[in-house]
Amino acid sequence: MARVKHGMTLALKEHLASGEPITRLEVMTLFGVASMGPILTYLKRQGWMIESRKVPFAVAVRRINKYAVYKPPENLPVKEIMLTEYWVNK
Repeated sequence: MARVKHGMTLALKEHLASGEPITRLEVMTLFGVASMGPILTYLKRQGWMIESRKVPFAVAVRRINKYAVYKPPENLPVKEIMLTEYWVNK
């Protein structure tokens, strides 16, 4: 699990530790982490309480656009597609 301890995964862990929510789309776009599943598993084993809920795709796009330019295809139903967002429960 050395990959979880180094690189951009540290930025992801710091983001989660700050209490901010994040989706897999944001993890890939902002942190360059291809799979956040192993990181969430690692954090849960460390005792972190990870919560989740479904949010519209548009929510993730809005948050990404604070830091980068992300424009989904015109015909993509961004209000109907749901993503899972994760955060740390303090």
